[in-house]
Amino acid sequence: MIRSVNQRSAGAPGERKLDMPTDKVKAEALAALEPISALSASRRSELAELTFIERISKTLDPFRIKGVSGQLVYLLKGEMALILGNGSSEVVVGGTSEARHPIGRKTPFASAKAITDIELIRIDDDLLDIMVTWDQLAVAEEGAKQTTSTEAPSIGNWAILTGLFSINNLKSGAFAQLPTAHINELLKRFKRVSGKRGTQVIKEGAEGDYYYVVETGKCVVERSVGGVSMKLAELKSGDAFGEEALVANAKRNASVTMLSDGTLLRLDKNDFNELLKKPLLQWVNMERAREKVAQGGQWLDVRYPSEYQYDKLPGAINIPLAEIRNAVKILDKGREYVVYCQTGRRSSAAAFLLAQRGLKSFVLEGGLSGGEPRPR
Repeated sequence: MIRSVNQRSAGAPGERKLDMPTDKVKAEALAALEPISALSASRRSELAELTFIERISKTLDPFRIKGVSGQLVYLLKGEMALILGNGSSEVVVGGTSEARHPIGRKTPFASAKAITDIELIRIDDDLLDIMVTWDQLAVAEEGAKQTTSTEAPSIGNWAILTGLFSINNLKSGAFAQLPTAHINELLKRFKRVSGKRGTQVIKEGAEGDYYYVVETGKCVVERSVGGVSMKLAELKSGDAFGEEALVANAKRNASVTMLSDGTLLRLDKNDFNELLKKPLLQWVNMERAREKVAQGGQWLDVRYPSEYQYDKLPGAINIPLAEIRNAVKILDKGREYVVYCQTGRRSSAAAFLLAQRGLKSFVLEGGLSGGEPRPR
């Protein structure tokens, strides 16, 4: 995401060193930079919370240890010389019109040198591109379709949609993996609904009808065990629920109730299937699944432990579907997971939960039985 450098120069004894970044950049400073200035004020404020100022002493090359690849680097204060490939140099001065643009985008350079003590910031290139894409489409949609419906969110207002389109969700969650063409449709089809404290949003045992994201407020997830209601989790802004029944085409396995007054963003089952389920679920047959595991992937069995012990695949780990949400934080985001169950129903729900949290997952088509069709 936003990268800060905690590096120190290995120069000669007595040489001044790079200072540790301690201060966050102000949103007003980001408003002076391109293309960040095009973002809404609330989105710039969120970006500012994750962006730290690097202070580099004069005579040092701020990019000797960490370059600019994959980043947008801006000079906020001071003067810096960019040494070009032909041996010539250009001077960039913080606060000038030239410094409004990322260093090196207009003129690639071989090295750099701080002429004075300088301050700069680094922003992940991919993250900013995602933010700008969503922001522009949101503004376009708002202008194209003004609505007075109490259920429709103000699409152009990032503050209202913070939970759904938070930086984490845009960078590594479900929405980061969607085809760009689906973004506009999602903005059209999500509906905003209010919920009073104590309102039951989902009832255990009911048919799945909607996918939800908590916009504001909190919810509690509960399941009946032996006639006693057991609390499974609390959900806050940005958390999603309701997807398991939709993906597996099953009944609701828990109830969700508003813990406080709040608002939810709701997506109809058909829209969910078209815009989220299909793009995020990836299916593989047994032959392709074995290839992925041989290349470093991991079998993930989401059945009950009693089933897993009976006929698990070699090298598989067992995380039952009900525990997938809590297990995400211990799984390796750099690894591929081939998820399986008996038929493909539980594994498809588990794979969706993993995918919307930024993990690369594949569903073993047909499961271990191999005879069931993909759940629709």
